[in-house]
Amino acid sequence: MGAEDRLDLPMVGERQSLREQVAHALRAALITGEMRPGVVYSAPVLAAQFGVSATPVREAMLDLAKEGLVEAVRNKGFRVTELSDRDLDELTEIRQLIEVPTVTRLTDPARSAEFERLRPLAQKIVDAAEQGDLLAYVDADLRFHVDLLTLSGNMHLVEVVRDLRNRARLYGLSQLLERGMLPDSAREHLALLDALQAGDAPLVERIMRAHIQHVRGIWADRPE
Repeated sequence: MGAEDRLDLPMVGERQSLREQVAHALRAALITGEMRPGVVYSAPVLAAQFGVSATPVREAMLDLAKEGLVEAVRNKGFRVTELSDRDLDELTEIRQLIEVPTVTRLTDPARSAEFERLRPLAQKIVDAAEQGDLLAYVDADLRFHVDLLTLSGNMHLVEVVRDLRNRARLYGLSQLLERGMLPDSAREHLALLDALQAGDAPLVERIMRAHIQHVRGIWADRPE
């Protein structure tokens, strides 16, 4: 390639890495409640706190906007999306309709080895809850449910659920942690694996329904 053909492009790897780091930090702030729903945040102000330029912050915020976590406010910045009780009820209903029958159909002692591979991840959820590491909790929780649903072989379904979970972030986790109730929610993942391996479909269905409804309580900061 001659000099005249060379494009003046940024180093994608470095830019992308910084953008991802900022997005990760912002998600953590959302999860812990440090960034509040309805509040408008300026990219330059956040950039100054991060010690970076405004560009990767704007890029990271646009990524979060695509996930439905924030919305752009013209000439001002980004507002953290507020979810009403009706929003949360509707998202919970969709998850119940999709996840409960899908996971229940997976029940099969012959697939015990596949379920067992998910046990370390389920234990990570418990460990994160006991250590009070909210970001690790959410990361492990999302991976567990995505990996479990992947066993159904329906990747379109997996992406739908991933999107639902991103839109209904677990913003009541910090309060649940303060009340010492987070580890109990975390252990439901281990109980689910036990029921799947035992071939107890009715129990799998009950655990899934209770777990999703429990999560609805976490979202609203009103644990069921």
